[in-house]
Amino acid sequence: MTTLGWGPAWRIARRDLHAGFRGLRLLFVCLFLGVATLAAIGSLTSAIGAELTSRGRTLLGGDLEVAMTQRQAAPAQLAQLRRLGTLSETIRTRAMAQAAGATPVLTELKGVDARYPLYGALTLVAGRYRQLAPTEVLVDKALAERLSLRPGSTLRYNRTDFTVAGIIADEPDRVGEGFTLGPVAVVSLGGLARTGLIQPGSLYESKYRLRLPPGSDAKAVREQLEQRFAAETWEYKDHERAAPGAGRFFERMGQFLALIGLAALVIAGIGVSNGVGSYLAAKRGGIATLKVLGARAADIERIYLLQVGAVAFVAIAVGLTVGAVLPPLIVAAAGDLLPVAPGFRLHPLPLATAAAFGLLIALIFTIPPVARARSQPAAAIFRSNVEARRRFDLRTVLIVGIALAAMVALALGTAREPLFSAVVLGAVAAALLLLLALGWALTRIARRLPRPRRPLLRLAIANLHRPGSQTTALVVALGLALTLFVTLAAIQTSLASEIARTVPKRAPNLFVLDIPMGGEGAFRSSVEARAPGATINVVPSLRGTITAYGSQRVADLQELPDGAWFLRGERGVTYSAGLPEGSELVAGRWWPADYRGPPLVSLDVEAATTLDLEVGDTLTVNVLGREIVARIASLRRVNWDTLGFNYVLVFSPSTLAAAPHNLTATITMPPGRDTAVTTGLLERFPSATVIAVRDLIGRVGSLLDQMASAIFAAAAIAILAGVAVLIGAIAAARQSRAYDAVILKTLGATRRQLLAGQALEFGLLALVLAALSLALGLGAAWAVIVKLFEFTWAPDWPIVLATLAGGALATLAIGLVGSLPLLAVRPNRALRQL
Repeated sequence: MTTLGWGPAWRIARRDLHAGFRGLRLLFVCLFLGVATLAAIGSLTSAIGAELTSRGRTLLGGDLEVAMTQRQAAPAQLAQLRRLGTLSETIRTRAMAQAAGATPVLTELKGVDARYPLYGALTLVAGRYRQLAPTEVLVDKALAERLSLRPGSTLRYNRTDFTVAGIIADEPDRVGEGFTLGPVAVVSLGGLARTGLIQPGSLYESKYRLRLPPGSDAKAVREQLEQRFAAETWEYKDHERAAPGAGRFFERMGQFLALIGLAALVIAGIGVSNGVGSYLAAKRGGIATLKVLGARAADIERIYLLQVGAVAFVAIAVGLTVGAVLPPLIVAAAGDLLPVAPGFRLHPLPLATAAAFGLLIALIFTIPPVARARSQPAAAIFRSNVEARRRFDLRTVLIVGIALAAMVALALGTAREPLFSAVVLGAVAAALLLLLALGWALTRIARRLPRPRRPLLRLAIANLHRPGSQTTALVVALGLALTLFVTLAAIQTSLASEIARTVPKRAPNLFVLDIPMGGEGAFRSSVEARAPGATINVVPSLRGTITAYGSQRVADLQELPDGAWFLRGERGVTYSAGLPEGSELVAGRWWPADYRGPPLVSLDVEAATTLDLEVGDTLTVNVLGREIVARIASLRRVNWDTLGFNYVLVFSPSTLAAAPHNLTATITMPPGRDTAVTTGLLERFPSATVIAVRDLIGRVGSLLDQMASAIFAAAAIAILAGVAVLIGAIAAARQSRAYDAVILKTLGATRRQLLAGQALEFGLLALVLAALSLALGLGAAWAVIVKLFEFTWAPDWPIVLATLAGGALATLAIGLVGSLPLLAVRPNRALRQL
């Protein structure tokens, strides 16, 4: 018989596939799940990134932005900026909005000039935006609802009344402004000046947006400004990175979710292998017949590769279609949770990447079972129920190796952080190899165990090592499922603990900003009159930027050292005569209370370790445009989880006392006093800003909930893939188990006994895998919480252990449900299939 060509081989494959597609449903489901997940995650991330980029000028409010805190640009500096293009100035501060008969509300008060906005449009619910009079204010919908405001209502800031001119429907540069603690109100710069909130020492931010002439290179202009004003601690953005915080978050989150999706696809690949192996086992009679009739090994391989390839192609195509249309549905469901709402658009790169991963996974996991069918003689095929052959030829090993290398190269080549991706993929591979090794070891151990006297236990142990057993596949399936359950539980409980457990136990009730210097006594009196026994902590508050440490200028660094977040932009700084609350001195000495010498600073010990600094080294800090070179007098261990005033830098009083600044305070008191204290403080200090910690916790908690939901959605796909592997392992062993069931039923076994034997087998595996799955799952969750998101590792152990137990019961139930068809197999049918 001559070798079949592709045409005749396809005709045979198509007729056979038409009659037996049901056997390849697992292949279809596994590839569909993995490809759809990767395509959806990649498309959504690309859509958000593209929207941020395409709307960069609108989101930023200009081609270029220059920002500074607690000060405004000097007239000479403004003149230089105006020569570059059209300049617009805005000033933003936090302030308490008061309306008649309502509790004061914390807001983001934004003063704008006549040129605002340079790009986009500020739209109102009713009417059109126009230049505001100094007595007018615009409020967003959230503020209008909280204070029952409408056009014509009166709103007060610091004893200054404004008339509500309209309700904001859309603020064009909302995303570019970053995280806010309250709803937005917009006034003119003249109106902001009327409030008296902008004083020396007040906490506010000035932003200068530039609209450059057509054809200008915003990035080049930004670099020129950075060189020209190198002595200033200004922060710069151009329209290509209008919202760097949001961009970084979604890029990192997208990469993490894509890696979860890839891990799910790899896990599903094992299900693909099981499904194809089970399908070919059901076809062994036809394969043997073809070989007896003279079909060559290449013919067998061609026929069944065409079948598997056709199903894989359809699965990948359907997965890509679903992955492409899911992002708009996710955007619609997310509502205002996303920074932008991209419309429907195909993103070829993530779709092509998902398709490539799907094809490579299909190739890696289908070639080995097809190779077995190709290389086994007809007689060996008939004996496969009792004599398994697992050897592969060199050609198969090379093909799988090349495909595996291509998959790893694709994963690393498309990753934003290849090293991180390599670690994740290495961890997944190590977990799979560990589970495979455990499965192999359990088979050997079960074979050498003495035979128990109890029949069911003897049957369960025999099932672990008998010919045709799927112990290794079951170990991988159960192990992956349990590991994913533990990982998900540990991640979610740690995220919840970040806010729900650690913070509320130690957090103050209120933060109060912009208390005037000299007003500490009146401030304490006002609080104590309404909350006797309250704990009050008052500290000076300034903003500063570390510009050099030792002889190293921060501006000369190509990239910041790992963990050096405090070098990025301005940070809060303070001064103190004594060791601050929540700090522990670990090196050096604190300065005397009456110290008047050269500048000294106390540094957080973790920051010192990150920068390799010691007591006696120098730090250069720019405060209000003035560079201060201070010697490190001590290192402190800061208790960061108290939500109190924790500063990386604390200076000696004589260093900063003369600089214009205000005071900041925390108030810890019994619950139920917040409103009274807030009202009393604003009567005495109307320019102060009061932040309720419960509102802050709620905002941060909602962000963490969103992260947890995204992780859960991606992990759910991985769990489904693990379930598919379990089903595939049961299907792969179905024929041999059916034969065993028929023999046992013939010998008098009941259905209940057969099911109990299956439950005992799966229970033994789950019991052995519990400790390993717990260790693997906790390790994966720890890496996500601590290394990726830099949160505190605080899982809820009872929930994690309960989830492990529940996951074990769930997988056992799935295994038993998959075994139910075996109980209904008729003896004559099972024996004819052998």
